[in-house]
Amino acid sequence: MKRFTSSALTRGLPWLLVLLAWLAAPGATAADPRTQGEKPVGRPAPAWRVEHWINSAPLELAALRGRVVLVRFWTAPDCPFCSATAPALNDFHARYAERGLTVVGFYHHKARGPLDPRAVERYARLFGFRFPVAIDPDWRTLRAWWLDDRRKFTSASFLIDRRGIIRHVHPGGRYVRGDAAYAELQAMIERLCAEPP
Repeated sequence: MKRFTSSALTRGLPWLLVLLAWLAAPGATAADPRTQGEKPVGRPAPAWRVEHWINSAPLELAALRGRVVLVRFWTAPDCPFCSATAPALNDFHARYAERGLTVVGFYHHKARGPLDPRAVERYARLFGFRFPVAIDPDWRTLRAWWLDDRRKFTSASFLIDRRGIIRHVHPGGRYVRGDAAYAELQAMIERLCAEPP
């Protein structure tokens, strides 16, 4: 029978303490931004660098000052999170555009083969997107806004207030009507739309 020595226990203690601290963190999960780096909430949203606009003439973030902006990074055809979230984006666009919300979708290419803007247009039509959509080439905006080596999801969403400040981040995955993430995002949209321009 193998006997534990005090040196073996001492070597394993730091790892045990790290594990216990992680488990004790309120609500921490593998997809939680608290375990994947700092969220940009409270910071001005950087200018985006996107191209090939669909459903809109090219938009600049500065020109949207005075409006609430929901930015969703998405891809197709193999992202189940993106297809599942499409109805929520369409719903937010339809319900809140007149109250000051602009939904903007940024496609980032993950599919095999070269990027084809016509395919992106087909995906946007398939998802029913009627709001502005652009292509984020080489993930330039996604990398500047969100991605680093610690973040796994690329389907992040950002809610920007009328002054251009990021006020809420959904760290990726999906949100659908009836779940907590949808309710949280909807409540924040309501709150920001109620703020004066």
